[in-house]
Amino acid sequence: MEENNIRMTFPSMFNETLRKFGKNNAYGFVGEEPKTWETVNIEIQSIIAFLEKNGICPGDKVAVLSSNMPNWGATFFSITFMGAVVVPILPDFSNTEVGNVLEHSGAKAIFISASLIQRIEGFKSEFLKTTILIEDFSLISSEPDFSEYDPTAKPLKKYEVKEDDLASIIYTSGTTGRSKGVMLTHKNITFNALKGKVIQPMDEKDRFLSVLPLSHTYENTLGLILPMLCGCCVYYLRKPPTPAVLLPALAQIKPTVMLTVPLIIEKIYFNKIMPTFRESFILNLLYKIVFFRKILNNAAGKKLIATFGGNLKFYGIGGAKLNKSVEKFLIEAKFPYAIGYGLTETAPLLAGANPSKSVFESTGPKIEGIELIIHNPDKKTGEGEIWAKGPNIMKGYYKESEMTKEVLTPDGWFKTGDLGTLDSNNNLFIKGRLKNMILSSSGENIYPEEIESIINNFRFVVESLVVQQKGKLVALVHINMEELEKRYQDIRQDMSKQFDDKVEEVLNELQLYVNTHVNKFSQIQKVVLHPVPFQKTATLKIKRFLYT
Repeated sequence: MEENNIRMTFPSMFNETLRKFGKNNAYGFVGEEPKTWETVNIEIQSIIAFLEKNGICPGDKVAVLSSNMPNWGATFFSITFMGAVVVPILPDFSNTEVGNVLEHSGAKAIFISASLIQRIEGFKSEFLKTTILIEDFSLISSEPDFSEYDPTAKPLKKYEVKEDDLASIIYTSGTTGRSKGVMLTHKNITFNALKGKVIQPMDEKDRFLSVLPLSHTYENTLGLILPMLCGCCVYYLRKPPTPAVLLPALAQIKPTVMLTVPLIIEKIYFNKIMPTFRESFILNLLYKIVFFRKILNNAAGKKLIATFGGNLKFYGIGGAKLNKSVEKFLIEAKFPYAIGYGLTETAPLLAGANPSKSVFESTGPKIEGIELIIHNPDKKTGEGEIWAKGPNIMKGYYKESEMTKEVLTPDGWFKTGDLGTLDSNNNLFIKGRLKNMILSSSGENIYPEEIESIINNFRFVVESLVVQQKGKLVALVHINMEELEKRYQDIRQDMSKQFDDKVEEVLNELQLYVNTHVNKFSQIQKVVLHPVPFQKTATLKIKRFLYT
């Protein structure tokens, strides 16, 4: 594609895809016949006509609250092609959060999937006039003089969309509390998707299997816009991606590309791969010897690639820090993983590498066409806040000029709030969030994410959170009680007190294990059992603000 001659807007890019790949498959549910790009285009035109008749004009806000499906993409493109602004809402937002987003954005219409209608029950707003069921575009409710959807209708007007026009306002759930509406333009998102294509070239033969919410900027840019630019086909699941749903889908679709978060591959490693090595006395011994560990990991990697359908060439991991042991396994397993780094405010990608160039514990170098620096680096460690500048940086936070000024400098630098370092090859290494960093009594910087990575390697641990309480480092730990009970079932049958003692013993062992793997400033003074899973964001990061 001669990108230089095509404007960075969704309609311009889509028309180019339509010209080249119109008869190719575009979107489908697993196990069902996909729609072609030509079919999707007919749908887009009819939805634009439908929105016109229901009073939507360029600049109006239209919300989408839906699980992933082929109609999600058609809806997104319809709204943005006519110069309106899409407001994607995360499906796991609570009723209150959904109401806040609708109120704050002033959305005039909402497309909603049947499973999420209860999220807007009782919601009233002076702006919201039209509610549409996304599965078939039927009207759920509308102001008087509404118009029904006609799949053969054509738009009455022609729309001219500019690169710097607002395309979407994405409300982040974030890990720090209150959601902010990130304003992204057509150019912000299109530029970012094009640079994703530079990192990993793709074409119309590639197949995506989508498992992350399309309302999140990571999946939105790289799992919706990027495949559209390349004419790839994207497949969606009708049910949540549990192993029972995912495994047959992988076998059928044989995806070449998947975008995920660390928790997915970490669960596979800790729950499926490690137990096979641990449960055999001989394998357990051999696994502790580097030479044999590499052989065993390589064999496990072949099985893992086969489980993913056998054709995977790009397994993207983003949204949070990947566990060190898991990454070491992926390298030795020759699994085609790639780690990227970015934020909603940067549409999202700032750094990334393709699987052949992955560097251990790094997110790779900055993407092409942007500037990325470590601001005010520490003279000893080289650590500092990551700042970025380029065509992918947001316009600002919607209706929040003061909050925008806090993160955007007058000359266009975006302060990420993340701490990192750059090596001699300009590979970026993330240390953690600036807000999460704990300053020890002796003035040392402590990164809780690094300690948590060690804790999560310990047997029985599912997830953890390191916080500071009364000047002491405390680890809140959620453990796999089922696995613990299986290991000590004879005690469980005897009496619960003995089992509770065993839990206490495991926590004490954990504290000793962690403290022998960290420097003296990062040692844990107390381990506390957290009986239930931690609450998480869309990219499965723990919502720290709830626990600190």
